[in-house]
Amino acid sequence: MSRYVIDASVAIKWMVPENPEERDVPQALALLDALRNGGITLYQPAHWEAEIAAVLARVSPATAIQKMVALRSLAFTRVNDITIYATACDLAIRLNHHLFDTLYHAVALHAPEATLVTADQRYFDKASAIGQIVRLGDLPQPRSE
Repeated sequence: MSRYVIDASVAIKWMVPENPEERDVPQALALLDALRNGGITLYQPAHWEAEIAAVLARVSPATAIQKMVALRSLAFTRVNDITIYATACDLAIRLNHHLFDTLYHAVALHAPEATLVTADQRYFDKASAIGQIVRLGDLPQPRSE
């Protein structure tokens, strides 16, 4: 079974797939379907839900609470360990990047055989050499049947 960490740039596509500014929505929704069907395991940093809630309050205020309830119904493992924060701090310093983004990568680096999936091109460009990270757009697009 594949193990992933999904950052907020991907998860927000689950919540507002109709937003014309969102790209690679089919790949994001395929990950969501795989999660719901037990095809993938998801590991997430403790701040994941708060970051998504902040975005939803801004881009979808009328449905933000309803969408957060739906997010909470998903099965995932919350990772909140001091080693994650230490790695995230190191990444933030080395990459000169925001800690909230590096927390996702730190979880992937510590979870067995996990990969961070991101739609954040700026972070990907800085962090790809470290490994265990893939761009959402590089995942295969699901076939329509």
